[in-house]
Amino acid sequence: MCHVVKLMLLGLGVNPPVFEVEEKEEDYVIKALSMINGDKGGKGGDQVQFPVVFVGGKLFGGLERVMATHITGELVPILKDAGALWL
Repeated sequence: MCHVVKLMLLGLGVNPPVFEVEEKEEDYVIKALSMINGDKGGKGGDQVQFPVVFVGGKLFGGLERVMATHITGELVPILKDAGALWL
């Protein structure tokens, strides 16, 4: 589903940097991202899943959050505020 997020952001005019994670490294990266998200144990709170989207250097969410904010019309203003989109 990473390609869905990437294509949608490209379609909006955002040129997102993409970091691919090898399958064998996924668990380590998920734990690290969970800690960034405020979950010190890496097991509670919101489960971080790929694709993971950062906006303005902050963890934004995954596919569901990106799609939901796009559908409600909230995504473009968020991207503008972060300086990721120039309209």
